[in-house]
Amino acid sequence: MIPRIHIITLGVADLEKSRAFYRDGLGFPLSPSSQDSIAFFQLGGLVLSLYPYSDAKDEAEYFSRKSDGYGGIGLAHNCKSKDEVNEVIALAEAAGATIIKPPVDVFWGGYSGYFLDPDGHPWEVAWNPFFNFDENMNLQIG
Repeated sequence: MIPRIHIITLGVADLEKSRAFYRDGLGFPLSPSSQDSIAFFQLGGLVLSLYPYSDAKDEAEYFSRKSDGYGGIGLAHNCKSKDEVNEVIALAEAAGATIIKPPVDVFWGGYSGYFLDPDGHPWEVAWNPFFNFDENMNLQIG
């Protein structure tokens, strides 16, 4: 097996609201493969999928399972600078995100903040001085 992830699916309560948040608010490119019942966003080599809880039927309980307020998934957007972190957090807030931790210098040497999308999915926006990006903006760690 070649280790990789192709699609991350987020269960959402209101598909149109979430589609608008990611497409219009954050500027994610909506894929033409999207349908009325599902949204796909092509993000480099990864696809973010939005799928309504109500349509997931048997799978819905797995999407919505949470313990102590943490649903077991965290999404991260890494930036090239602290200023870019601030810009992304401001963009998310303007799009309707709830800022749960404004960007600050963190103990591991980076800078990060957190927001929740309209369905409460947590996103970290971070600058990590130990990470680099290649010429195509693919994250390079190590």
